[in-house]
Amino acid sequence: MLNLAMLLEDSARERPSRTAVIFNETKLTYAAVNAAANQVANGLTGIGIQPGDKVALSCLNLPYFPIIYYGILKAGAVVVPLNVLLKPREIAYHLQDSDAKAHFAFEGTEQLPMGQMGWGGFQAAGTCDHFFLITANPAAPSPIEGAKTLGMLMANQPPTFPTAQTNADDTAVILYTSGTTGQPKGAELSHLNMVLNARLSDTMYTAETNDVHLVVLPLFHSFGQTVQMNAGFYNGATISLLPRFDPDAVLGIMQRDNVTFFAGVPTMYWALLNHPGADKYDLDKISKNLRYSVSGGAAMPVEVMKAFDEKFQVNILEGYGLSETSPVASFSRIDRERKPGSVGLPVWGVDIRIVDEEDDDVPQGELGEIVIRGHNVMKGYYKKPEATAAAFRNGWFHTGDIGRFDEDGYIYIVDRVKDMIIRGGFNVYPREIEETLVAHPDVSLAAVIGIPHDQYGEEIKAFIVRKEGAQATEEEIKAWAKENMAAYKYPRHIEFRDTLPMNATGKILKTELRKS
Repeated sequence: MLNLAMLLEDSARERPSRTAVIFNETKLTYAAVNAAANQVANGLTGIGIQPGDKVALSCLNLPYFPIIYYGILKAGAVVVPLNVLLKPREIAYHLQDSDAKAHFAFEGTEQLPMGQMGWGGFQAAGTCDHFFLITANPAAPSPIEGAKTLGMLMANQPPTFPTAQTNADDTAVILYTSGTTGQPKGAELSHLNMVLNARLSDTMYTAETNDVHLVVLPLFHSFGQTVQMNAGFYNGATISLLPRFDPDAVLGIMQRDNVTFFAGVPTMYWALLNHPGADKYDLDKISKNLRYSVSGGAAMPVEVMKAFDEKFQVNILEGYGLSETSPVASFSRIDRERKPGSVGLPVWGVDIRIVDEEDDDVPQGELGEIVIRGHNVMKGYYKKPEATAAAFRNGWFHTGDIGRFDEDGYIYIVDRVKDMIIRGGFNVYPREIEETLVAHPDVSLAAVIGIPHDQYGEEIKAFIVRKEGAQATEEEIKAWAKENMAAYKYPRHIEFRDTLPMNATGKILKTELRKS
């Protein structure tokens, strides 16, 4: 038997009184979280959910997320976490595509009415049997007529449950990823995929009994789900939940809860670094407690990393992975030299190659596509055999990311294949240009895309957020870029923005920039 829910159960058995979850003023012990998850499992089996059935979960970073997540797993069912920003039409697609038998949706807020969206998607799907509204107050009646609540499902259920026996290769989680083209695809991740990826924390950093993870990465996403929730529960850590990234809230929680572990995407580090109110917090206390800061989800600009390291007195460790790899595939080793700009070395049990279009290894230092195999790689895309076959050419998962190895085997991510710009026959990688632009003293953040051009096929355009008070003009940025980049690389078009569009995980949305 191997069930991902054992990460919670083992810690509840070993340290029942240890605080597992903090949310605002609420603190729940491991025993309490485990008991509540058991009530969810009892409720699900009571309505006929069987091992292998799919159950969707739309929830912000709230204590309900781990309670329902592990409750679904305990019942032997498959968790289908959904992006909290999905609209009814999109929710209906995910429910239909995953064959979900039940859907849990948090009621949300006036600005983000997740419950109404979920109810609308549930009704439009027509294939899902059960809907449960997660109300902020579990005892509150349903504000949506006809919708049952999580409180109703859990009412009078016993706090114990015999966890279903699942095999290592049974599907535990289906994570939806947009991939490179077409409708979102569900990456089927097994219990073995997810358990071993959580246990990689043993080789990635040193866990201590007082560890507190600040979790602002969305738990519906693989990064926050595995690296913080599952790994944190495996290690018996406390996870302090924040539903939405805000620099003030992050620094306040770091100070209040003595946070030892923070994980984020580069734009979060950029926002913390540039937050004008940072100095009102006890940065010395925060720095002394903060043992590890981890970055992933996108390439970290070297200049941002160096500045953050200096201000907060903590070295950012970079990692790399995808939803299809559970997600961690490489990581910066704490017992090896840290190389800014690198995403580290392949993690234990995982092989990584960099190949050309014929799937042959490229020479060290040259660019190619990153391909991966190992215990972390998904079973495949749910109900999409053709897409699965295309991704698993020659027995290796093809990531669509361009990278290189250095002489010590460290991996450097250059860009996505789909983001590469071909200008006049030359391959241009936006990340390289973005790194260079951010080094300009007036540039705070940059995103680069290709735009159509009659002569060159594509031309290079940069969207730039200037530092506070900076007055650099388009001509000045162009002239500086021309001095620091080859003629075919520097951007001919500059557009200044106050902000750049980002998704729920903090990644810059270049698709939106291309539409503008």
